[in-house]
Amino acid sequence: MASYFKLPIEERSGIGTGSARAMRRNGKIPTNYYYHGEANQNLAIDKKIFYHAIHSGQKVFEMDVNGETVYAVIKAAQYHPVTEDVIHVDLMRVRRTEKMTFSIPVVLDGEAIGAAEGGLVAHVTTTVDIECYPMDVPENVIIDISDLELHSALTAAAIVLPADTSLISAEDITVVTCNPPKAEVEPEPELEEAEGEDSDGDTEKESDEGDTSKES
Repeated sequence: MASYFKLPIEERSGIGTGSARAMRRNGKIPTNYYYHGEANQNLAIDKKIFYHAIHSGQKVFEMDVNGETVYAVIKAAQYHPVTEDVIHVDLMRVRRTEKMTFSIPVVLDGEAIGAAEGGLVAHVTTTVDIECYPMDVPENVIIDISDLELHSALTAAAIVLPADTSLISAEDITVVTCNPPKAEVEPEPELEEAEGEDSDGDTEKESDEGDTSKES
């Protein structure tokens, strides 16, 4: 059976800006927990524990709500514009039997053939959206670039997906490319001699004009 990061929560009675600020000063993050068909609940999460949770690599978290073990995902998070601290979190309950959409990192696997020929591999799309059961969310999805040749690309259709998982992102989006490096264009030297020739030409022209006037 899969294990999940246990996220301790606390009920909070106070609401509003003043209550939220006091909570943050005490190291807590105001949190809303909801699930369709049920009333929203106002909760609080310890700031340090929440940071451990989001850096655990997991997408689904285990919680104890009203004496019942439930599973939830982070639906939204608000950040302070200056400190970038998390100041509010929305948690949504998920069911094991209901598929959901998740944004998952794409990992490149292998060495591209084109790279051995001097090409540069560019990871264009780093995440894709997939649909799967919340209990089976992969940490990442893999695309094999071993056969990636010079002047070619691979799309999301080449991503290897686990069982019971489907791709939500468009299959034709470019994930990785391999192209030769751009050649540096050397600046052209200034043609100083040509400018000098133009100057001499103008002098000769003026001289000819002067001779013509004398003959008149």
